[in-house]
Amino acid sequence: MEFRTIVDIPKPAFEIQPCEEVLFVGSCFADEIGQRFRDNGFPVTINPFGVMYNPASILHTIEKYEGNPHIVFLTLGTNHIYRLKETGEIVDNCEKRPQNLFQEELLSVDECVTYLQKAMDVLRQRNPKVKVVLTVSPIRYRKYGYHGSQLSKATLLLAANTVVSNSVDDTCAYFPSYEILMDELRDYRFYASDMLHPSAQAVDYIWERLVETSFSSEAKAFLDEWKPLRQALAHKPFHPESPEYQAFMDKTMLKLSELRKKYSNFAL
Repeated sequence: MEFRTIVDIPKPAFEIQPCEEVLFVGSCFADEIGQRFRDNGFPVTINPFGVMYNPASILHTIEKYEGNPHIVFLTLGTNHIYRLKETGEIVDNCEKRPQNLFQEELLSVDECVTYLQKAMDVLRQRNPKVKVVLTVSPIRYRKYGYHGSQLSKATLLLAANTVVSNSVDDTCAYFPSYEILMDELRDYRFYASDMLHPSAQAVDYIWERLVETSFSSEAKAFLDEWKPLRQALAHKPFHPESPEYQAFMDKTMLKLSELRKKYSNFAL
């Protein structure tokens, strides 16, 4: 008997290769998944101008960012935006200024689609071969009320589906982070102490599903090579001065050097 539902994740038309340069822009969930890539030797940039929760702010980061990543993850958190009343501009960070200076608005599905499409257009102008992964953050926003948070997520899910459906060259895919936490890990033991953010264990599981469905066989082989070295480097010995440990570390560093030669973009 099956006692849980498994989210079906269609295999994307493209695969993530070993040590590809990756950019993460979006909610704080982008920080969590991006760190998993960083821990595994990928050259990663995560929210270079701070956390961006909505599609308009994600576009602002893409417009300012000057790098040329191979893979871009856009992690959608909310459709709520804040305009500075004085200028009408959408701000990415209120910088703890008084709330009465801002007007809160909700982006429609079509508006979210427009901002996301513009972000993808900017990325493709710089690199026609760039691959984009859209995902909706599983983090709920209590300040909007739980019903309001669900409506926000529904708007983002519809927008992401539209953008992926409109992509004719198979360079845009959707990864179901939100659905994995809501449907597969449907238990509060997979949440942090605030009962809103996913626990480290939940993020690790989402990372494993991402590797399983979106990484090439070469990238998976790279992770298999790196894992024992990562564990060896993290090991804290009782007697670091012992000849045995020194020999162990010499052997580990030699293997690390060989890995760096094999994967030129390895970032550790």
